[in-house]
Amino acid sequence: ALTLPAVVEELLSEMAAAARDGAPIPDEHLLSLKFVFGSSAVQALDLVDRQSVTLISSPSGRRVYQVLGSSGRTYVCLASCHYCSCPAFAFSVLRKGDSLLCKHLLAVYLSQVMRTCQHLSVSDKQLTDVLLMEKTQEAS
Repeated sequence: ALTLPAVVEELLSEMAAAARDGAPIPDEHLLSLKFVFGSSAVQALDLVDRQSVTLISSPSGRRVYQVLGSSGRTYVCLASCHYCSCPAFAFSVLRKGDSLLCKHLLAVYLSQVMRTCQHLSVSDKQLTDVLLMEKTQEAS
């Protein structure tokens, strides 16, 4: 399995510990987030605040995240392998390698940590349709 850099894993786990206690995320964690991810951190937090992240799960145990982007377009994120279907992920993360994550994927991790993720249970067929619809959108 792919893993995030240790500093990011550590930061997310510290944020999760703070959120578990019901406390707001400490300022130093937010500053660290901004230091590591730049403007993507603020944009990701905005997506989390707007409850734009939905975990879609099926009876077979498959899980994908859908993130409603600021543009109004929906993107599919796979947290297990750190993937997002957005153009920024393809360009900045995969092609240029100048970012660790896009704002959508960061929003997924933050919503997990802050426990603000929406949940939707669907059939395996419906989940397949979500993924196929995403593939169709990418092609157009």
